[in-house]
Amino acid sequence: MRKIIFTLLLASGLYAAGNTQTGCGLGSVIFPKANSAIFYALQATTNGTSANQTFGITSGTLGCERAKFVLDERVQEFVASNMDKLSKEISIGRGESLDALAELLLVENKESFKIKLQANYNAIYATQNAKMNDVLDNISSL
Repeated sequence: MRKIIFTLLLASGLYAAGNTQTGCGLGSVIFPKANSAIFYALQATTNGTSANQTFGITSGTLGCERAKFVLDERVQEFVASNMDKLSKEISIGRGESLDALAELLLVENKESFKIKLQANYNAIYATQNAKMNDVLDNISSL
């Protein structure tokens, strides 16, 4: 009976998109309608313990979408896992996550990079529910 329930849960969430709180991955597939801290914790724990976000991001499965601009998997995973932080830090032009993104992208002039991202915030986050692949594509077009 447990196998049947697990299979139904998995099948019902195969096409669910990851949320901006915990990113995409197996946790977002198993618990697709997370609307409380408990479900967000279950999603994050499942994603973290099963180490599947990298696979999902690179393959475009598990609720993840691949970016048009192909980057290092670490960059994609980092952006997917830090969407909210990056949004806030890009809007103010500073922060640890923004510094880490510049390091991952091997940016030489980090201050200029942060200023450019801040100036183009509305272009990077063109929609309120921007996804990782959109953000990376928009950053790469700058």
